[in-house]
Amino acid sequence: MDVSRKIKTKVSAGFKMRGLILRPEASRYLVEVLESVNPSELDDVIEKVLDAVEKQPLSSNMIELSVVEIAVQDCTQSCNETIDNVFNIIGAFDVPRYIYSMERKKFVPISMTSHPAPSLCGLAKDKAELFRERYTILQQRIHRHELFTPPAIGAVVEEGQNKFQLKTIEALLGSTSKLGEVIVLGMVTQLKEGKFYLEDPSGTVQLDMSKFHNGLYTESCFVLAEGWYEDSVFHVNGFGFPPTEPSSGTRAYYGNMNFFGGPSTTSVKASAKLKQLEEENEDAMFVIVSDVWLDSVEVMEKLNLMFSGYASMPPTCFILCGNFSSAPYGKTQIKSLKESLKALADAICAYPSIHSSSRFVFVPGPEDPGPGTILPRPPLADHITEEFRQRVPFSPGLISYKTPFEMSFLFLLINYLCHIPLLLPQFVKTILSQGHLTPLPLYVSPVFWAYDYSMRVYPVPDVIIFADKYDPFSITNTDCLCVNPGSFPRSGFTFKVYYPSNRTVEDSKLQGL
Repeated sequence: MDVSRKIKTKVSAGFKMRGLILRPEASRYLVEVLESVNPSELDDVIEKVLDAVEKQPLSSNMIELSVVEIAVQDCTQSCNETIDNVFNIIGAFDVPRYIYSMERKKFVPISMTSHPAPSLCGLAKDKAELFRERYTILQQRIHRHELFTPPAIGAVVEEGQNKFQLKTIEALLGSTSKLGEVIVLGMVTQLKEGKFYLEDPSGTVQLDMSKFHNGLYTESCFVLAEGWYEDSVFHVNGFGFPPTEPSSGTRAYYGNMNFFGGPSTTSVKASAKLKQLEEENEDAMFVIVSDVWLDSVEVMEKLNLMFSGYASMPPTCFILCGNFSSAPYGKTQIKSLKESLKALADAICAYPSIHSSSRFVFVPGPEDPGPGTILPRPPLADHITEEFRQRVPFSPGLISYKTPFEMSFLFLLINYLCHIPLLLPQFVKTILSQGHLTPLPLYVSPVFWAYDYSMRVYPVPDVIIFADKYDPFSITNTDCLCVNPGSFPRSGFTFKVYYPSNRTVEDSKLQGL
């Protein structure tokens, strides 16, 4: 079989696997393009083209030549951009939205669905979709877990290898007899005061709760409830979290789809060239500081000391997290913050090596100027940062640096859940198992309904940063490094330094002047 025929066979098989059919002219064009590709990279390139095809608004599964041409052009541009822009900022409102298709058993971009573009003023159905999508993401993840995967036909099941089957609430409600040893995935709700229920897309059932496994269980979080059903009540013997899944497991199933956003249509983790760049740049580091009170004389002195210490080896990025004021100033807060940013710009410009080599990312806190406590939060307003941006490299938003590095900041959640250090491992476990940064009732942690997807923790990222006033911590769970730098002024001026090349975090503290 000649090279062209081998490529044609691979292309045809790849498109059929995704339920797509190539027009003859589209197939010929794609084969000609792929003939120049290194055979070892052919499968990856075909996957990237397929991803680019599916991002377009397709009217049918018959793929025309024009669609393939756009996909090839998109892949070429995104590859170049990814290599040129190793450091990318991805705003929370710029994260692409993917919706899990039950029919196709895969995630598809919103452009391929009937869902409208998201809006800050969400509709009632956006609120319903918010919880339905959270449920669906967990459900498809659970069905892949070894405990819930039915054995292959004819396979020998070893002793002790118990397999479980998920039931829906509809199946419980439709039973006229007692059901024992039932496991249900659902969301904990309190529909009546003092009475808790379990809810899934098929219905609700009242709970009689008695035992719990380790974990933080709140309203609006999803649980695997085990127990027995009788007389319209689900008697719970135990709660458990949905099992987590490392990023490698998710990507083995869904390929190199870029869930996080940025210039590339595929995950940058799959790029061999970017991996090489990462290995060659061992000294790259992120300095992470929280509660940067720019109006505090002592904080500004410590920041000057920090810049002085790093002047000989400038970090890749300084991640400065709010609140940026030690106390809300009411109507004068914006003016004061502008003046504080001007003073910070003066301090940065005093160290030319840092000014020219380091990037600065500002993440506002709940008391900084903005739309209150609703998540996700936009960056500080342009009119506040305009003068600073003219003088210093400035980047508001999330970070993607060579490998997906999701940066999310939760103030209310830790305040609500983590009052004692012993809860921290369970707090991290809760976030990762829920697949969402705020698995809390909307009256506790409100979100823009139509943008709830931007706060998913799926696939599990390399790093999550929780900027909060409580004690610093670094915890690894499901191959995800979860970090809290602690409050800079309250913790004796401690901060964290993250090294992307080996995915380690270093505890740091500033001493006296």
